[in-house]
Amino acid sequence: MTNGEMTWVSFVTLAGALGSGVIAGVFFAFSTFVMPALSRLPPEQGVAAMQSINVAAINRWFMGALFGTAAACVVLAVSSLRTWGDPAALLRLGGSVLYLVGAVLVTIVYHVPRNDALASLSPASAEAATQWLPYLAGWTRWNHVRAAAPFVAAVAFTLAIWTERALAPSRGH
Repeated sequence: MTNGEMTWVSFVTLAGALGSGVIAGVFFAFSTFVMPALSRLPPEQGVAAMQSINVAAINRWFMGALFGTAAACVVLAVSSLRTWGDPAALLRLGGSVLYLVGAVLVTIVYHVPRNDALASLSPASAEAATQWLPYLAGWTRWNHVRAAAPFVAAVAFTLAIWTERALAPSRGH
C-alpha cells in the first residue's frame, strides 16, 4: 500500500471505527443522561417511557449501525486471522472481539430479555413498580459495558489504520 492508497481492509476498518464510535455514543448517552433521567420519574412513567424507547430503537438506522458494524467486525476478525503477521491484525481482531462481545452479545444476552420482560408489564401495575428500580440498576450497569466496549473498539480500529499507514512506506509497496 502506498500513501493515499486504501485497501478494502482499510476501508472496512474505517467503517468499523466509525460504526463503533456511533454505537458507543448512543450507549454513552443512555448511561450518562437517559437512564438517570428515567430514574427520576415515578415508576409508572419510567416504565412507560422505557417501553416506548425500546420500541422506537428497533428502526433501520439504529439496527443498521449496530448490526452493520457487527458485520464489519466479523469480516475484520476473519481477515485478521488470515493476515496474522500484519502488525495491525491484532488491533483489528481485538477491536472486533470487543465490539461483538461488549456491544452485540451483551445486548442480545442481557438487554433484550430484560426489555422483553419490561414490555410485558402494565406500567401502572404493582409488579411494574417493584420491577422498575432493579431493572434500571442492572440495565444501566451493563449498558456501561456496552458504551465502553465499542469506544475501545473504535480506538483499536483507529490505531490499526494508523499502524497500517505508518508502516506502509517501510514495507516497500
